[in-house]
Amino acid sequence: MYINNKILIGKNENTESYILPKMANRHGIITGASGSGKTITLKVMAESFSDASIPVFLVDVKGDLAGMCVNGEANENIEKRVNNLNLENFELKSYPTHFWDVYGEFGHPIRTTVSNIGSKLLSRMLNLTDAQEGVLTIVFKIAEDENLEIVDLKDLRAILNYVGDKRKEYTLKYGNITLQSIGAIGRNLLSLEEEGGDYFFGKPEFNIKDFIKYNSTDGRGFINILHAATLFKKPTLYATFLLWLLDSLYNEMPEVGDLDKPKLIFFIDEAHLLFSEMPDHMIKNIISIVKLIRSKGIGLYFVSQSPSDIPDEILSQLGNRVQHVLRYYTKSDQKAIKAACDSFRENPLFNTEEAIKSLETGEALVSFQTETGEPSIVEKVTILPPQSKMGTIDDETRNSIIKNDMFYQKYENKIDNESAFEKINDNKLMEEKVIKEETRVLKKDSDEVKITKNTTKKKKSSIEKATTKVTNSALNTLGRKIGNSIFKGLFK
Repeated sequence: MYINNKILIGKNENTESYILPKMANRHGIITGASGSGKTITLKVMAESFSDASIPVFLVDVKGDLAGMCVNGEANENIEKRVNNLNLENFELKSYPTHFWDVYGEFGHPIRTTVSNIGSKLLSRMLNLTDAQEGVLTIVFKIAEDENLEIVDLKDLRAILNYVGDKRKEYTLKYGNITLQSIGAIGRNLLSLEEEGGDYFFGKPEFNIKDFIKYNSTDGRGFINILHAATLFKKPTLYATFLLWLLDSLYNEMPEVGDLDKPKLIFFIDEAHLLFSEMPDHMIKNIISIVKLIRSKGIGLYFVSQSPSDIPDEILSQLGNRVQHVLRYYTKSDQKAIKAACDSFRENPLFNTEEAIKSLETGEALVSFQTETGEPSIVEKVTILPPQSKMGTIDDETRNSIIKNDMFYQKYENKIDNESAFEKINDNKLMEEKVIKEETRVLKKDSDEVKITKNTTKKKKSSIEKATTKVTNSALNTLGRKIGNSIFKGLFK
């Protein structure tokens, strides 16, 4: 709940635990075992940020966050928690919501071009080797140099074939290009297409600033919900997509320093996938983004089962912490509990380790940044109940919100303008026409040569015949004269 310019997350008998809006860009983390209440905490935070006029982005993996667009429903559990926490002015209500979906089925499509996502992220999507990534980088460079925009996967396939056909010509200028690597990239493209990657690439391109461009008519921030039930089943694609969003935010947003409240709160659910599915050099890129994006007015909140899912360099940057119960069956569980304990400022009133092991569903240990930027002493609190509906919504409600949304006309229909595929095919057609014309001219010239040769041959034959005839006639006449002379001489 947003109360007196503060975001109330949890309470106990003696303490209220708030996130201060101007400290919300110090990032945060929500951790705990399955079923411990992480989703409720995320939902309460998102609603409260919205009430504070701060837009939110979150991922809906199970479909149970979509209910934010609908009024909450009173039930025994909510009423009990409201009464136990003595919450005044608590009301069940809906929140302004945009729905998004990479596949365009349960929300507005989110698209980008292949050229825009770049060879490094695409190589990760395609699970390429270093050698194959090198060839893909060359292909992107050739496309840039020859003004061939790679919008979608058919463009990429076209330019792969184009470069493969001319690899000997390009190798001297750009480096070694092997047919084996071209073929491997092509095969992996098929896998990406089967996973639905072709939905992600195209135009119109998604503008990351649309997450923060508008507030609702009553001044609340929109909650942008990415439906990811399908995307989540492809861990590499899911992780790469989130990294692309983070990278886009970092590159597109201007430096603003510390504000009274963030421009956007970005929740990263199932955060362990972001790190387990990324090579070391990309993890370093994520660490750099986390450290620097705060100055652009963005707060990042990681949601995962254990703090150990998050690299230490990132954990140290997360100033707002919510820890639900952790299981302690194995040695690795014990390590995770110890790591969680070490991340809190100790409270002399209870044992932090024992508290983490014994928390009930809906309870959590919390520590938020104070006015001076220091972490508060850890408190054991009960998380507030959500104010909107907990659970999914029917298709009719979802479709009505999507079609009446300001972004429906902007993103609904895919556009297929001239790009690499068309240009390469046009060039091929032109080359074929040129070759055809050259062949026709050569054939015509050849035919004319043949005609000339035949005419010359005929003329030569006629001359030879005439010459032979004249010669034969002269010889006959001469022969007759000589014969007559001889005959006359014999009878003199």
